[in-house]
Amino acid sequence: MALQISATNPEHPALLLELPWQVPLEEWPDHHLVPLPRGISRHVVRYARAGDEVVAVKELAERPAVREYELLLGLDRLGIPAVDPLAVVTGRTDAAGEPLESVLITRHLGGSQPYRSMFETTMRPATMHRLMDALAVLLVRLHLAGFAWGDCSLSNTLFRRDAGAYAAYLVDAETGDLHPQLSTGQREYDLDLARVNISGELLDLEAAGALHPSVDPVEFGAEICARYRSLWQELTRTSVYPAGKYHYIDRRVRRLNDLGFDVAEMQIAHSSDGDTVTFVPKVVDAGHHQRQLLRLTGLDTEENQARRLLNDLESWMATQDDHTPAGRPGGAAGSARPEVLAHRWVRDVFRPTVRAVPPALRGPMDPAELYHEILEHRWFLSERAEHDIGLDTAVEDYVRTIVPRAREGRPTGPSAARDPAEPHTRPVPERR
Repeated sequence: MALQISATNPEHPALLLELPWQVPLEEWPDHHLVPLPRGISRHVVRYARAGDEVVAVKELAERPAVREYELLLGLDRLGIPAVDPLAVVTGRTDAAGEPLESVLITRHLGGSQPYRSMFETTMRPATMHRLMDALAVLLVRLHLAGFAWGDCSLSNTLFRRDAGAYAAYLVDAETGDLHPQLSTGQREYDLDLARVNISGELLDLEAAGALHPSVDPVEFGAEICARYRSLWQELTRTSVYPAGKYHYIDRRVRRLNDLGFDVAEMQIAHSSDGDTVTFVPKVVDAGHHQRQLLRLTGLDTEENQARRLLNDLESWMATQDDHTPAGRPGGAAGSARPEVLAHRWVRDVFRPTVRAVPPALRGPMDPAELYHEILEHRWFLSERAEHDIGLDTAVEDYVRTIVPRAREGRPTGPSAARDPAEPHTRPVPERR
């Protein structure tokens, strides 16, 4: 049987022909290989250079190689974080004409690491929690797309830090299967496998002395189940919001924040019955919000201020007709880039809101903290009214009730006592 290279890009076969396909993968000469860290695999895997590309080459039987290649192509079309499939090479023979196993070729994910490389220096428990969160996000996204993994584990995942964000990518789809929709039993089976696999992998690290002494492998294995279930419930719970939906969107974002996630993408679908909102979660590292807000708007703030302002910016952007969701190329003709919409938000929303509070009343408070306080005031008033009161109303009430209290040195927080004689200054419940 002649050597055959099935590739996604017509240019790849020519580049891949330079590699020594007549040699078993574990015997490839060093000048073809790239010394990158590899995870544990039941197959022989090597990183090699093909032209300007660094590729991962995995040796396995023809049928599973072709099947995994097609599954990865399907995940790519669905926009799921996974390694990028490049080609399948079949019909390999050695110099004596004896058959060799086929290979699956994927593009190396730049900046990514297998989990064992990340544990070469003892990882802090807080960082491990973020990695578990990232893996929970990946598993939820796979299940939402109808993909049953069949072998969720740290070994079958690559982790990457990108501008402060932690992301997990599927690297092995050999045991997976795509369905129109997964049953609860299929999801729970994947989740139970993840718990057992992760606990076993961490026990292995513990035995090698590479695990922080405060980390319990069994507890960490169970943690992904709890994180997954909380995130699944929050993301799959369908809500249809009335026209004044801003307040309810803010509530959903806050619940995701309480789970430890941020909103990487928000989409609003309009209908005659109301608007449905879907969220894509993201796990972030310290300082991420400051950097992102500064890049988008030029506003230099503290981290918590930046997080609150970015939530407001994302909610506002989702209501704009010319908004193209983050991470989605193209869009309707005339769709505005996030940077353009962010500039518009600063010009039309942020600055007018801050300027609505007279300078003589705001004192030394910086604009970001003032805007944050107004957003919090809007939140509590909207919770009490059970509908979104709007930013203008919140500013008016803030200037009338909160600013005078602050100038008198009296408490201004949501739980501060208020004058019961004034309808807008009644006690407000603590945030749920």
